[in-house]
Amino acid sequence: MTKEEIKKAKEKDLIIKIVSLIGIILFVGIFVQNVKADEMVHKFKSPSFSGIGTSAHYLTIDSQEYQRKLTVKEELKAIQEQLERDKENTTLARFIRNLESRIYAQISRQIVENMFGETQSTEGTFNLEGNTISYTIEDGMITLTIIASDGSETIIQLPLGDFSF
Repeated sequence: MTKEEIKKAKEKDLIIKIVSLIGIILFVGIFVQNVKADEMVHKFKSPSFSGIGTSAHYLTIDSQEYQRKLTVKEELKAIQEQLERDKENTTLARFIRNLESRIYAQISRQIVENMFGETQSTEGTFNLEGNTISYTIEDGMITLTIIASDGSETIIQLPLGDFSF
């Protein structure tokens, strides 16, 4: 190669480098203009940390805790009631209730027999589980007085004529 050819090749190489450099500058200039950066900000999503909507967040948590405690109490109460029902429905418990019912029926029959039977008595008193029950019959009225074990008194008056058939 001659000097002129080398010179032309260097010029051509220089032109290619300049055009490439201008192309890169234009490309970077266009790209940089389209890229817009913003400040990077970290925000917590939880109101407990960010402070935004904190009161509503705390109220929600409080409501959830209250509802859970209430649910647990209701579940415990339901379990206790179920245990009590199970305890009352045992064979022994049913037998005792039936026996008490028959004993009370017998006592009631004896009282009615004393008040209205062939050998009537005009007054009587008996104790039943710490309660004093007394009756008197006078002037066509039956007066039934019940004194409870705590000292409270209940008086029931019935006309005698209503018991005839």
